[in-house]
Formats: sequence, C-alpha cells, structure tokens
Amino acid sequence: MTTVAVAGGTGSIGRAIVDALVAQDQFKVVVLSRHTNKELEEDLGAPVLAVDYTSVESLASLLEQHQINTVISALSTLTSPDAERNLIHAADISSSTKRFIPSVFGVKYRPDQSWFLAAKSKIAAVAELKNTSLEWTIICNGIFLDYYGMPKVKSYLTPAAIVVDMAAAKAAIPGSGNTPVVFTYSGDVAKYTAAALTLPKWEKESYIIGDKLTWNEFVKLAEEARGIKFDVTYDSMELLRAGKITELPSHRLTYEYFAKEALQATFATFGILFEEGQLDFNPKQTLNDFFPDIIPVSAKQMLEIGWK
Repeated sequence: MTTVAVAGGTGSIGRAIVDALVAQDQFKVVVLSRHTNKELEEDLGAPVLAVDYTSVESLASLLEQHQINTVISALSTLTSPDAERNLIHAADISSSTKRFIPSVFGVKYRPDQSWFLAAKSKIAAVAELKNTSLEWTIICNGIFLDYYGMPKVKSYLTPAAIVVDMAAAKAAIPGSGNTPVVFTYSGDVAKYTAAALTLPKWEKESYIIGDKLTWNEFVKLAEEARGIKFDVTYDSMELLRAGKITELPSHRLTYEYFAKEALQATFATFGILFEEGQLDFNPKQTLNDFFPDIIPVSAKQMLEIGWK
C-alpha cells in the first residue's frame, strides 16, 4: 500500500486531510510533526512521526525509511518558510518520494504578490518545486466556508470573520461586492485532495469549487439563515489599498494575538483579491469533474448548519 505523509497533519486543513485519507482507506497514512503524540495518534488513526524541519538530510532519511511516496504539506503560514523548503528538498532527494502537494490551499498567488505575508511562503514553495524532479500540484479552493458555519460545523480551522461577521450580523464588503468568489468547506477540500492522489497524472493547478457567488449574494443567504437584516458597509478600493477595512465586532477578539494593524492590512489585501476576481476560478477542468461522487457543501447549506 502506498504511503502518504501529511506535514502539519495535527491541526487545521492538515488534520481534515488526514481524516479524509484514513476514511478513504486506500493509502497508508503518517503524520509529520515536530513532536510525537501517542494520544493524538489514536484520534487521528495514523502514526505521528517526529521530524526536524531544519535538517534536509534527516527529513530525506525519514521519508526513505518509511517508504513515503507522496508528501502533502499543510504547514502553517506562521511556520518558517525554511521548513517547507527543506521538506521539498528532502522529498526531491528521497528515492521513495515522487509526489508533493505544497501548503497553498486557497488561491494561486502571482509572483509579484510575494510581499503579502499570507502569500510569501506559498509562492516560495511553488518556485522551489519547479526546480525538482517531483510531480506536484497546488490545491486552489478559494476561501474556506467553515468560517461561516462555526461553531456548529465540524472544522479544525481557527475562526475568522472575513468580510461577514455572522455572530454580529454585520458585513464589510470589499468594493462593489459583485465579483464572484469561490467558497469551499475544508472537509470537502480534504476529500478532493485525498481523491486526487488516485489520479495517474496531476496538472500543476488542481481546482475545487464548492460554491461560487458574490459577497452581495452571500450576505443575502446569511440574512435568510439568521432571519434578520445585516448591517452592511462597503469598503472602497482606496480604503483597501491603504491597508484599512471597516472593523467588525469579532475582529476585536483576535487583537490579543493578531495586532489590529496587521489584521486590517491582511484582510484589506484579501478584499482587493476578492474584488479584482483572483478567487473567481474558471479553469478548464476541476477536481469536481474528476470526482462527481463527492458532493460539496454549498454556501446556503453551510450557513443553515451554523445559523438557521
């Protein structure tokens, strides 16, 4: 049985992918982490291997020792970029490792967007992979729907009020709010990613479309789910380019560990991406087409799970 390693598989999208792989039962699954955790292994249903991301040699040795064919990186953007870079080099050196999925899971960033913290490590990973003999693909799934179904929906993601604050019934829509955006539930991203491992050949970009609608349409669905009218403001592109957004009540809960200025700048950049259509995917083929048996959760369903 082919062995797949998930780096960062103890939390966030990585853990959702581990769940999907274990449920799929077509691959032997191992989790790469900085520390072993026997108790967590039972919950995951997969062994947790302690790794040293600072050493390419030890990483390559571990990949060969466990005969790992495919590496899925779900390392956090807060992790040092060196960790994923070293993992890519180790996979390239390893005689057993042939395939690699980097920690993109969202949108394909352009090289000129490397100044953006959320994009920097993802762009760097793709650049590194281009210089290897590995077969690789990035997973483009848009924005995670989980944020709008929490806390009721099963999710390992950290809550975030991006554009719409469901609890406060408020929204700060970037630009006109009329540009389509792709939304996908992390559980569905995990299922499609696991299914993609069965494909004989990968494209460099693998697209998943859970649902696609504008922010104006999304807010209408949110209002229907909650049965109340939302307080909606529109942030101009000038405001967004200045690194500012309208503060939503839930943002204040994050300032203890994510400074207000940094959060504003990050969400303002996302707002520009939304309005400029960078998350309006229109590929020739998607993983949805390859795996029609996977039925993704729609935005309406997610909002009803969380709030109706």
